Amino acid sequence: MAKRNNEHISIADALKEFVETNKLEYGLDVVKVQDTWREMMGNGVNNYTTDIQLKNNTLYVQLSSSVLREELSYGKEKIISMLNESLGKDVITKLVLR
Repeated sequence: MAKRNNEHISIADALKEFVETNKLEYGLDVVKVQDTWREMMGNGVNNYTTDIQLKNNTLYVQLSSSVLREELSYGKEKIISMLNESLGKDVITKLVLR
């Protein structure tokens, strides 16, 4: 049984402690990255995005359009910095467009 904490803490602090204790931070980062990609890229890019995966700080994005893949490859560094800024921490160090 878990140890009970008798102090009064906010729900935000309790959730943060729960996430840290159960090592769920990486899984939450994966979901946040996927959501952030969809928000930032808009419908034009999302219509051609078939898969988004985060593995070891590398974001793999599967695109069904080779033209869009080539166009996005020119701005990889900018995309990485925009995503990290939106996430509030450096989660992505490399972007691979497939």
